[in-house]
Amino acid sequence: MIELIHLQKKYQNVTPLKDVNAKINNGDVISIIGPSGSGKSTLLRCINMLERPTGGQILLDGVDITASKYDITQARRRMGMVFQSFNLFGHLTVIENLMVPPMDILKKSRQEAYETGVALLKRVGLAGRELLYPEQLSGGLKQRVAIARTLAMDPDVILLDEPTSALDPTMIGEVQAVIRDLTNTGKTMMIVTHEMQFARAVCNRVFYIDQGGIYEEGPPEQVFDDPKLERTRQFIRRLKVLEVTFGNPDFDYPGITAEIDRYCQTNVIPARLKYRIRLAFEELVQQLLRDILVKISINMMVEYSEKEQTATVTVRYGGDRFDPSVGDNELSYNLLKASAQELEYTYDPEAEECNEVRVLFRE
Repeated sequence: MIELIHLQKKYQNVTPLKDVNAKINNGDVISIIGPSGSGKSTLLRCINMLERPTGGQILLDGVDITASKYDITQARRRMGMVFQSFNLFGHLTVIENLMVPPMDILKKSRQEAYETGVALLKRVGLAGRELLYPEQLSGGLKQRVAIARTLAMDPDVILLDEPTSALDPTMIGEVQAVIRDLTNTGKTMMIVTHEMQFARAVCNRVFYIDQGGIYEEGPPEQVFDDPKLERTRQFIRRLKVLEVTFGNPDFDYPGITAEIDRYCQTNVIPARLKYRIRLAFEELVQQLLRDILVKISINMMVEYSEKEQTATVTVRYGGDRFDPSVGDNELSYNLLKASAQELEYTYDPEAEECNEVRVLFRE
């Protein structure tokens, strides 16, 4: 068991962790969520002492690993860390990346380390890639190697710091599948993630980090569906909604498309709904309303309901009254209308963004 007692971490100009208190039980799988800069990654780095806490205690099975005379290598033998940037040794092959830590730290023989490494690569779906170098691998494959390297140390506790944040949306699922498999091993796991549906699926507890501590915690169904505290409610709503503002006709189309893909991946939105959300963006914003962007900005909001299996795309813009259905791009409008459950235009002359187009898609 890990116990955090009044844990604090200060830097020169900021104090991300002011007073963190928690008990992590053996076998817990804990998702750590919260705003950027709230101290999520710092918390993990303090737990395995990559960052030395400024104050408080960390007890590992009752032993204070923050004590000045404690041999920190003893704790690190029991904890494995998976970083968002992989941190593989570029000059070593895949199998050598797995062999070196247990040989150096656990004093395993070369043969034993090799056999363990081969077995672990097979477990994460990388059999046959032992002699490749990291530069020959995609981001998703590198992260799977990093996970296998952590497992090679046979840790009791696995700490994962945003393990999918540096990946292309198409690669996120393969890494999530490996992590999901690990949750069945009985090992204690703490995962910093922004992938809400993934967190819900794999964890038994959620820590929402804010204001320098664990602002709210509970089982995933409570934190994600019925948070008790206001800041948690606001954060969870932002996770469920994608909002994009377009300021001119030359907006970053690939970047917006990638943002939509990541939002769909984060919320595990079915493929057909994902296609329709992208259709709304392409036909409504890029085609029907593109000329408007010369003069005014457009706001697009996407909201997905897992319960109803629906996605609502709402586009708002100011200026004169403009109903896309009466424009001269009949093809784009008909494509959008044919795929929508509902397609509605309203005009409110009193509102700043007086034009609104609402499109409802159903799975």
